[in-house]
Amino acid sequence: MGLMRTETEVFLSPALRTGRRLPYTLELVRHGGFWVGVNTLTPNRLLRLAWETGIMPELAGYDHFRSEARIGESRLDAFLSNARETLWIETKNVTLVEDDVACFPDAVTLRGQKHLRELTALARKGHRTACFFLIQRPDARCFAPADFIDPDFAALLHEAVEKGVEVWPYQAVVSTEGIGLGARLPFKKT
Repeated sequence: MGLMRTETEVFLSPALRTGRRLPYTLELVRHGGFWVGVNTLTPNRLLRLAWETGIMPELAGYDHFRSEARIGESRLDAFLSNARETLWIETKNVTLVEDDVACFPDAVTLRGQKHLRELTALARKGHRTACFFLIQRPDARCFAPADFIDPDFAALLHEAVEKGVEVWPYQAVVSTEGIGLGARLPFKKT
C-alpha cells in the first residue's frame, strides 16, 4: 500500500524458471529515499538461511527444516524439529510503516487469518509456534498488527499471542546488493 506510484524506481530480477508468465520478478521499490523489499518469497528464504547459518537465536537447536509443511488442509511456511520438540512457523512480508510502526497486513488477509488460527490450534496442543514478520524497510521502530486495515487479523494475532504463539518482527537490511537480517524490533501489543 502506498509504494507503487507512477515513475517509481524499481529493481527487478530475471525469472529463473522458463515458461513463467512474466520474465522478471519485482524485488524492490524505491520509496522515500530507500529501497523496500516487496518479494513475498524473501521472508521464507531468509528464514531458512537464518536457520542454516545460526544467526537467529529463536531457531537454535533444531536439526531439521522443512519448507511448506502440510498441516490439516493447508501449509505453513516452515516446520523445524529436533529430538525434543517441533516448531511451526508462518512468515509474513511487511512493507507498510505508519508513524514509525511496521504494520501487517496492508490489505485484508483471509489466508493470514487462517494461518493464525492454525498456529493457535497447534500452540494449544503444546507445539511451539511462531509468526516471523520480515519488515523490509528501514523506517520502522516497532511492529504492530494493522488493526486499521484488518481488525480480524489483529484480534486473531492478539489471541494467538495469549495462547503461546511467538511473534518475531525482524527488520531486514535491504539494498540492491541483497537482503540480510537486521535487528529484532519490539512488538507493540496495543
